[in-house]
Amino acid sequence: MRAYKIRGGKPIQGEITALGAKNFVTKAMIAALLTKDKTTFTNVPAIGDTQITYDMLMGIGVGAAYDKEKGEMMIAPDSLTSSAITLPDSGANRMPILLLSALMNRFDKVSVPVLGGCKIGERKVDFHINAIKAFGGEVIENQFGYIASKSGRLKGTQIELPFPSVGATETFLYLSVLAEGTSVLKNAAVEPEIFELITMLRSMGAIIFTNVRKEFIVEGVKSLKGTNMKVLGDRIEVASWASLACVTNGSIVVHGIRPSTLGNFLSYFRKVGGGFDLVGPESIKFYRENPLTPALIETDVYPGFSTDWQQPFASILTQANGVSVIHETVYERRLGYLKALEQLGAKVQTSTQCLGSAPCRFKDANHEHSAIIIGPTKLISNNFTIQIPDLRAGLAYVIAAAAAEGTTTLTGIENIERGYGDIIPRLTKMNLDIEMTEV
Repeated sequence: MRAYKIRGGKPIQGEITALGAKNFVTKAMIAALLTKDKTTFTNVPAIGDTQITYDMLMGIGVGAAYDKEKGEMMIAPDSLTSSAITLPDSGANRMPILLLSALMNRFDKVSVPVLGGCKIGERKVDFHINAIKAFGGEVIENQFGYIASKSGRLKGTQIELPFPSVGATETFLYLSVLAEGTSVLKNAAVEPEIFELITMLRSMGAIIFTNVRKEFIVEGVKSLKGTNMKVLGDRIEVASWASLACVTNGSIVVHGIRPSTLGNFLSYFRKVGGGFDLVGPESIKFYRENPLTPALIETDVYPGFSTDWQQPFASILTQANGVSVIHETVYERRLGYLKALEQLGAKVQTSTQCLGSAPCRFKDANHEHSAIIIGPTKLISNNFTIQIPDLRAGLAYVIAAAAAEGTTTLTGIENIERGYGDIIPRLTKMNLDIEMTEV
């Protein structure tokens, strides 16, 4: 079994370029199926989820070409022949549920398999299923997956989400842009990747209006055209490199990121003692500016503190002087990774209580979704082997192992590679002592 061996305990310094955003590129690849014209992408990240989605599209007859070295991809959906999605040998992710909606504009019947992805909490698909039904489709669930069908063109509708789900918002966009009439989505997700998807769809000919009330109004068109799109930098990855610089008391310049997409992360980073300088239009230098102080972190949908930011940020809090609190309000099983930080010497206590003031769906639900971190504590690894449970926790473990004195072996690295590809060449160009090994 492949694993990372990391020898930590020294400041990490150097430069790194952010990959294209995982949370946009796979959704954009699916959006490319809404037309029969060719669409091209640049800055495509060579990561596992990109390959999985690419293989799914190839499996249903989509014409495509992917140059991993150049980060370029071409998708030509005119050759699309099948509406039955099968999982490729390269693995599984959660893209099938989005393909179910996108392909409803091309076929009267679409089938997709059960979903994959990280097991960080319950990710219901009822939002997606109910949206298809609202647009005039029918959905049947069986032991193998989901089958959606329709008769004629989808009809515009109005939907209000009980929670601003990113995936449900994407499903609405896929269904509405080619539906007959006007569609309205209330309580939509407004993450940067969502607005980037809207920009792409607009460039393809879609008519989409947004307002300050988190409402999307879409006037359906009869057809869309191809486009060219550069994938924006991954704001989740950048937060990880910022945390790596801060927790190791190093200095890292990250290229390829729009500072505006980092939102409140920069304020929290500054608040706990981190520093950053804008050194270019899409380049930021991160470092530790002041002694680290504790913080209350409550995750929320954008523009709140992203749930994907809290795992790397927890490593910073282990070195802060005082008591910090993390209140996770998005996924109910996201704090299991903290046990590994305890193994390295962190003082952590999880709780089923809502340790914060933000509205929380998990109140009185007995989920351990809050944590207390007491710092600072010296992180030490006595040749520990730690299993990576999911994508975002994986990079948090890399950060903690880099900060800990001694050698740490991380297994389950395929979880990291789904979102970050082969990180070893990128990190060794800085001064992190990381190598591939077998256990």
